[in-house]
Amino acid sequence: MKKEKAIKTFRDLNVYQLAHELAMKIFEATKTFPKEEKYSLVDQIRRSSRSSSANIAEGWGKRRYPELFKRHLIDAIGSCEETKSWLLFSLDCGYLLLDSYGKLLAGYEELGAKLFKLHDHWRSFP
Repeated sequence: MKKEKAIKTFRDLNVYQLAHELAMKIFEATKTFPKEEKYSLVDQIRRSSRSSSANIAEGWGKRRYPELFKRHLIDAIGSCEETKSWLLFSLDCGYLLLDSYGKLLAGYEELGAKLFKLHDHWRSFP
């Protein structure tokens, strides 16, 4: 039987690790976007992708209050969905190849599912 690692900080949460990893992939992908998109599409997609992980971290800091933690998970879900919308714009504008879009979208689909599961199964700490 595999022993689960104790969760001591938000960085120990698998959902946070995935959100952070995806945000970094967005950062790398947007480095190749046109300069004229720097203050519009690039800024928006980077902000929304980072917002998912930031909301998980902020919620973790408020975990003693389950409803506050869950509210931040809902905000993270919203940012996840927003990022998927910006990914579609990136594809339609020709800034992302279909393969890259598909991989990023699959990652955000997984993230959204994990966020929903954590939200629905969260128990408060004693």
